[in-house]
Order: sequence, then structure tokens, then C-alpha cells
Amino acid sequence: MRFTLEMRRATLDFERPRIVGVINVTPDSFSDGGLLRDLEAAVAFGLRLTADGADVLDVGGESTRPVGATPVSAAEEIARTRPVIERLAERARVPIAIDTTKAEVAAAALDAGAEIVNDISGGRYDPRMIPLCAERGAVFVVGHVRGGDLAATHASEAEPPTFDEVAEELAERLFALPIDLRQRTIVDPGLGFGKKLPQNLELLARAGELGARLARPVMVGPSRKRFLGELTGRPVDDRDDATVGACLAAVAAGADLVRVHDVKRVRDALTVFERVRHA
Repeated sequence: MRFTLEMRRATLDFERPRIVGVINVTPDSFSDGGLLRDLEAAVAFGLRLTADGADVLDVGGESTRPVGATPVSAAEEIARTRPVIERLAERARVPIAIDTTKAEVAAAALDAGAEIVNDISGGRYDPRMIPLCAERGAVFVVGHVRGGDLAATHASEAEPPTFDEVAEELAERLFALPIDLRQRTIVDPGLGFGKKLPQNLELLARAGELGARLARPVMVGPSRKRFLGELTGRPVDDRDDATVGACLAAVAAGADLVRVHDVKRVRDALTVFERVRHA
């Protein structure tokens, strides 16, 4: 099944896998917290990601790591993300996403020029999120979590969901959306959010099956996550090669988008992979 998402800056047609580049403007992100300390650094980093091959830029202002993340107010999250989005909207030629679970933050980002709302909770944490995205015509990324907040989501790892449960729960959330919004939706199985190593691996291996069952594009975000460290023994700042492996496996299985920190490395690997696959 082929999907097309029309946006102001670009059309994502998924004739090839698309890369979402991560821009964390947070002091405590699990892999790169505090690296982008000011506006100029964040904007320059975003432009470099586009030069490296990012098809979408995803700006986030609050850490969602399992341990040690500090919750921030909507006002603080807006202060961190909105200036970066405004500047990138002026200079970047790719769609910009806001990575947030708060409708107030999403609204400010859309006002600043974002076109995609990437909500790891799929609207579960803030009931205002879905009406906002429907009204504003945003592309919506519905993530899979359990629980009503981040602490409950990570605690749910004690009884992680099966692949079928993830698919069924995402289907329920999809079909509760207004039809127009559903047609602008991407699904994300939520690697690492309440899942252990076996569940994360199965979700990667069955990404295409998930997309076929839900009739929507699938985005996966394995980048530098804990399960890659469990497999390789590498610390978080040395998992980019493992990330490439996870992305290639997911694309081979049918994933449409991969969300990563090191765009250049993944872009080069995907270029070779796609040429060989279609030779």
C-alpha cells in the first residue's frame, strides 16, 4: 500500500524510506541532552541534518527517558522549541515536527511553522491534542504507550504488551480519530516505551505487518535506545552503528520512516540498501 502526505514544504510519498532527524533542545535528553545549548546551535544542527538527508526535522523540548527525566511546564517547553521551529521554518525546506504530548506546546509549534505533531502518547496524555490536530490540519504521529503519563508508561514494562496487543491498541486509537485526521496519521509502535528487548525486536521485525494491519505508514524510533545497548553492550553515546542495523532491519520489514539522531550514517546505509534491494 502506498501513502502520500501533502504538506506545505514537501510531499512525503514513501516510495522510499524517509528519515526523521532528531533535534533535542533539552538539558536532560537520554543521548544528547544539553548539546544544543542555544538557538543558533540548534538551528545550525537542524540545517546540517537536512544537508545530511533528513526528510523531516523533529524538535523536542522535554525528555522522555525512563529514569531521571525532569518534567517541564508547557511554557518552558514552548520557550525551548518555538524559536527553533520559527527559524527552521524560515530556512529549512523539509517539514518540521514538534515532539510533544501537550496540546498547548503543539499549538505554539504549529503557529511557528511546524506541520507534524509527534505525540508518543497518541493523545492519551492530553485530551485536547486530537481536536487540535484535527482542527489545524496537522499530520499526526500516533505513538503507542500504556498509562496516562510518562511514569505509568515506563512502569508498564513490568507486563509488556505483545505485538498483537500493540496493533490492536493502535487500531482502536486510529479508528477513534476523525476521518480526515486518520488519513493524515502515521503510527509509531513506541519502541522502548513499556516494552522489553523481545517486544522491541518483534516490533521492528514486523513493522510492515503493522502498517498493513492499520493501513497507515509506520515510523520506528530505535535510535540509541536501551535495547540496543542490551544487545551490543555499548553505552548510549556509542550506539549509532547499532541504530543503523535496527533501521535497515525495520525498513527491510516494511517500515516507512525511521527517526534517528545520526542522519548521515543512516542515509548512507539506506542508499546502499535500497540500491541493492532494487537491483
